[in-house]
Amino acid sequence: MKSWMLFPVLMLACVAAQADLYRWVDADGKVHYSDQLPPANIKQVERKKAVGGKASEAPLPYTLQQAVRNFPVTLYSSECGNACTQARGLLAKRGIPYTEMDATDSSTQVELRKLTGGPIEVPVLKVGRDTLRGFEEGKWNTSLDAAGYPQTAMIPPRPPAKPAKPAAAGPPAAPPPPAEASR
Repeated sequence: MKSWMLFPVLMLACVAAQADLYRWVDADGKVHYSDQLPPANIKQVERKKAVGGKASEAPLPYTLQQAVRNFPVTLYSSECGNACTQARGLLAKRGIPYTEMDATDSSTQVELRKLTGGPIEVPVLKVGRDTLRGFEEGKWNTSLDAAGYPQTAMIPPRPPAKPAKPAAAGPPAAPPPPAEASR
């Protein structure tokens, strides 16, 4: 009989776990939390999602969180062919969260020249303060290992994405010359 009573309670708990929560402060300064909208006279309302839901929203494992916090990974790339494809593949295989920057953008090119101290050559991997030019799997793995990144994926691989454009708006720059991009 008790198990029959437990089922509705569990169902209600599951529904409540999917609900939005609202936080607001009333005229007396008292903070309220509710799953229902606040009164209409409340101007400032914070809507919060309940924790849980999709697996993709799960936090990173602790060791990966530490590596990401201490040694963030940035991949500077373009449509450079096999080298950039292999670079993305290695990061995906290892499950490394990274930021990808478009090396054809003029502001990214300025940043790349400062990092590398020379001509633009993609891909470039930045792990914390360590900068690696060109794709050499052994060197990339050594740098990622030293930063504490796992050798095998701890999270599902992210879908391939186009390289990020920097926030500064401006006309797109021409791609790097083929001689520099294919090293």
